[in-house]
Amino acid sequence: MAIFRAREVAQFSDVELVEQKSKLRTELIQQYGKVSAGGAPDNPGQIRELRRTIARILTEQNKRKRV
Repeated sequence: MAIFRAREVAQFSDVELVEQKSKLRTELIQQYGKVSAGGAPDNPGQIRELRRTIARILTEQNKRKRV
């Protein structure tokens, strides 16, 4: 799992942003699957961090569209 901060996300190219977003969403779906199956996630804060990282990527994509 890769958690990116805003500065790191800003350095990605447009193609990298799309790739990382799809990877993170896939990982998030897997984590939700574990929880819904009754299991506990390996790291309880992992789902929250994945969601925040995806939000950072979406924010950067929106910034680039406006400019």
